[in-house]
Amino acid sequence: MDPLEDVLTLIGVSGHLSSGMVAGGRWALRFTPLDGVKFNAVRRGRCLLTVEGLADPIPLATGDCFLLTRPVPFGLASDAEVPPEPAGPVFAAAVDGVARVGDGDDLALIGGRFSFHRRARALLLDGLPPVIHVPATTAEAEAVHWAIDRIDAEVRAKRIGSTLVAEHLAVVMLIQVLRFHLATTDAAPSGWLAGLTDPVVGPALRAMHARPGERWTVGSLAGAAAVSRSTLAARFREVIGKSPVDYLTGWRIELAADRIRRGDGTLASIAREVGYGSESALSVAFKRVTGASPAGYRAGVGSEP
Repeated sequence: MDPLEDVLTLIGVSGHLSSGMVAGGRWALRFTPLDGVKFNAVRRGRCLLTVEGLADPIPLATGDCFLLTRPVPFGLASDAEVPPEPAGPVFAAAVDGVARVGDGDDLALIGGRFSFHRRARALLLDGLPPVIHVPATTAEAEAVHWAIDRIDAEVRAKRIGSTLVAEHLAVVMLIQVLRFHLATTDAAPSGWLAGLTDPVVGPALRAMHARPGERWTVGSLAGAAAVSRSTLAARFREVIGKSPVDYLTGWRIELAADRIRRGDGTLASIAREVGYGSESALSVAFKRVTGASPAGYRAGVGSEP
């Protein structure tokens, strides 16, 4: 069982294309934060990306793409000296799905965002930097552009099943960018994604995801990872930021929340499948983790994005 597949399925990732953008001359746009994860790909030309909280702008060139992993203000500009204007009115005035800014068409961008269920998305985004820049020279950037081309074609053609195809292609994009980050980051590996590739933490994660209902202990998880209990406990906390047991509890609750969202089974059957001996035991753990009872959570599902 692949934990990344588990989490991507659980968070219900969906891809949404926004209007494309064409720009020329000297220009600058300021974007307000969007819920979810924002992405953009440069089809031609060059520009600068600024992200709130980062000291230096990131130069973007033809074929580059980037992923904003959290809702923060950001900007795109021809150069750093131009005062930015709000992007909202520019995109509101888009014609035939293309927003135009400045004078000319030196730059062409296409982008959008990924949205997730509120529960569980922290699992995916935990430990990621605010922005992941994927240069055009990488295989991952080529795959992202291929996926964007296909998404654009599906959305425009409006054929049977086009929405589902577009959402699956969006997941392909997201996986490629995450692969690139894990393969190229110079920072000390930490967070859930880093744990997937860690030789100690990875086997324990895969074991928990493959059999979440098993009566796991630190000892049995250490056996799955072929290390001592103390080694697993220390490494797990170093990489993931919590103990193996705390992670297992959180994952079981996310599985239960998903089943409750979908109205799939009774609370007693859900409790058995995710590793709790009784409905009351699940209810206590569920409220401790989410702040709501299972019944209260079910009643509030309709307000989730």
